[in-house]
This record gives sequence, structure tokens and C-alpha cells, in this order.
Amino acid sequence: MNPFSHWSQYQASQPQRPAYLLIADLIHDAIERGDFQPRDRLPPLRDLAAALALNYTTVTRGYAEARKRGLIDSRPGTGSFIRGKVPTMPLANGSGYEMTMNLPIEPDIPDLVAQIRQGAINLFAQRDLFPLLRYQDFGGTADVRTAGGQWLARRLPQVAIDKILTCPGIHSVLVGLLTLLARKGGAICVGSLVYPGLKAIAAQLDITLLALECDTDGPLPRSFENACQTGQIRALYLNPTINNPTTLTLPLRRREKLADVALRYSIPIIEDDAYAMLPSTTLPTMAELAPELTWYITGLSKCFGAGLRIAWVQAPTLRQASHLAGAMRALTVMSSPFTNALASQWISDGTAERMLIAIREEAQLRQSMARRLLQGYSLDANPEGFHLWLHLPRQQGWTPSDIAVKLRNEGVSAVSSAAFCTDNNPPEAIRLCLGGPNTRQQCEATLKTVADMLEYPAWLSTVAL
Repeated sequence: MNPFSHWSQYQASQPQRPAYLLIADLIHDAIERGDFQPRDRLPPLRDLAAALALNYTTVTRGYAEARKRGLIDSRPGTGSFIRGKVPTMPLANGSGYEMTMNLPIEPDIPDLVAQIRQGAINLFAQRDLFPLLRYQDFGGTADVRTAGGQWLARRLPQVAIDKILTCPGIHSVLVGLLTLLARKGGAICVGSLVYPGLKAIAAQLDITLLALECDTDGPLPRSFENACQTGQIRALYLNPTINNPTTLTLPLRRREKLADVALRYSIPIIEDDAYAMLPSTTLPTMAELAPELTWYITGLSKCFGAGLRIAWVQAPTLRQASHLAGAMRALTVMSSPFTNALASQWISDGTAERMLIAIREEAQLRQSMARRLLQGYSLDANPEGFHLWLHLPRQQGWTPSDIAVKLRNEGVSAVSSAAFCTDNNPPEAIRLCLGGPNTRQQCEATLKTVADMLEYPAWLSTVAL
């Protein structure tokens, strides 16, 4: 059955909706009904334009919208294909998690777990709980911001407590910053592969992400400067340490050149340093290279636990901290005083430090395991991080999205490059997460599944969608 054969009736049912959006809607509805199956090939753009009596540009925009929604994959020279529904892993005992999130490792160390529990018990046994049940000014109390400053000081030599805001997670900070910096138009410069959450935020706020040309060291300064010269750039977003997904840590020389361009054009820098604490050796941050422009963000979600929704942002100036506090107050009211108190307790009593070390040590073991089991295949990884970027050998007729779906059906935490892509040219690669609550033995089993897939491509055909 050809779903496009009912185009006239479909269009007539929603006469006010632009045709390019209707094309994407129709593809979505056809997938939901089962009229389109994964890997079904869509009509070429010119053929569909002729069949629907639309112009070529409208149909092109329709396919682009469908790609943006994750419904199809398109490749020059081969056409456009249905991706199908992306399954999620079942929830364990009603309290599970989405396996494709880049989850930190949960170390199996009983006395560390006991220390975490005892810290929480001590906190609530020794203090008045009513202040934690009241509204608080946005940004956190002085002791919470001091604890945040203590944590940030691990990466920032000079921490200004009065410019620090405590926020309910890095993601919420990004929502606030994009709202603050780009609400009057313009674009945010990003690399060609970025954290999918940023893409989702930008789409929700109708903010343009401008993909910069990149090389093996990250975004090219020349490409950034060319964008700045248009006068339409509102900020540069960087995830400079163990980048999600590529695992790249920007070299110092590239950081310096990007900072130089930002300084010459007065472009704010959003430094999303979610993974900053994982490496035992560090490089100067963008906040050190361009302190008057940089919003430095880090938190505990990647070095303690994803459910600990707390982050700290150091603003470039006191005035800008106040502006962000106003935006964040409108969006989130405040970060949870209970979460703030727990995080402060675990930082001050050394639990957070011990948890970080345990995650780092387990990551090293799992990365070593991955290098051994995936020997002979091209992958990028930081030995102290918990994800890797696997470059796929070309498989006839299979895209990274197809392979990621197959692996996820087998319990492997894999995400296609398309989820991270900002320039409509995703590489042949997938991100694999080695973290989460899986045991080391389970991690090894999933890596063997990946190795089997790469060695025996025919295996793909035997695994049900």
C-alpha cells in the first residue's frame, strides 16, 4: 500500500497546515499504522513532487522535517529510507531507565554504598527539615553554593562563589541559557555532533543550531570566525571534555584559538563540562581562557548518579548571574533543597570524591575490556570515560540507525550517529555506553554481542526488529 496515494484527502483534512509538515505527519502516521516498515525506500524527491503536484522545495523540506523527527534516514546517491520505531529497553521492576541514556557506572562496592546511605541518614537526623520544605531564592543557599564552589575548584583555579548558581541539572541550565541568549533570534554555534538534549532544547525553543566544520581536534576556528562575521551568532556551545558522543577532549591549542575568536567578536561561550571530573589529568577550561565570556557548567549526574539532579554554573559576571537566575526562576522556580542538601553533604564528607574515583577506576577496566573485545575495529574512547564511539565498517544496505536498533533489541546500549548530528551528514558510527547498573560481566556480554555483529554481518538478518 502506498500511503501517499491518499495525499489529497490527507491535505484536505488539515487545509491550514503547511504541506511540508503534512508530508512528515503522513510518514509518521503510516509508520504507526504499519503501512511503512523499517528500511522501506521512499519515493525520490522529484518523483514525489510530481505525484503530489507540489514543488521540489516543499517535498525536500518535508523529508528534512521527517529526518529531524527521527522517522527517516537519507543518504546522497542511495535515497531516503524509513527508520521505523526505536524501541526502548523494558523497565526493571517498574523502576528502570532508558538504556540509551549515557549513564554513569554504578560501582559494586558495598562499603561505598553504605557510606552514601549513612551520609543521607546523618544529614536528615541532625538538621531541621522545615527549611528544606520552603521556597528558596534561586541559586541555592550560601552553604550549597560554597559546596558547589568546592566541587568546581577541582577544575577552575579561581572560583567566584558570588557568581555561582545552583540549578536542577545541567539540562535545565542549557534551557535557561538558550532562552536568555537566543530568545531574540540568531544562532548557537555547535560542532557537527552534539548532545541530543541540546538539539531537543533548540527545537522546542525554535532556536537555530549552526553546525561548524570540524576536524579531529573539534570545531574549526576558521569556521567559527566565518559564522561570527555574519553578526547572527549568539553563543558558542562546547562539550570540551570527553565529548558526548565522540569522546574527544579538545586540545589546548584548539581551545585557545576558539577562545581568541570568541574574544575578538564578543561571543558568549557555553562550556558544558558534564564529564570534566572523570579524567585524572586536565586541561585549562574555556572559563580560564575567556573568563569574561564563559558560562561554565558542571554537575554530579555523570560522576555520581544521574538521579542526583544538581548542577552549578559560574557566570561570566555578577550581572549575568542575576539575569540567568531570573530566567531560571521563571522556568524551574528553584532547585530542590533536599537534593542540594544531600549533594552538599556528600561533597563535604568526601563521599562524592570516593564515588568519582570508583567510577573512574571501573571505567578504566571496562574500557580495557572494550579495546580487547573490539580489537581490529576503529573506536574512539577516553580510558577514564564510560562511553565509546564505534566507527562501523560499511554493511550493505544497513545504516547506523538500523544497527543501533538491532543492538538495542539485544540489550546493548547503542545510539546511532543520527541522534547527535547537526549537519545532516551523520558518520558511520554509533555510541556505546559502558555504564549504568550493569555488572562487569553483563558489560562484557554486551560487548561480545557487538563484536559478533561486526564479525558476522549476516547476523543482522536473523535478529527480529
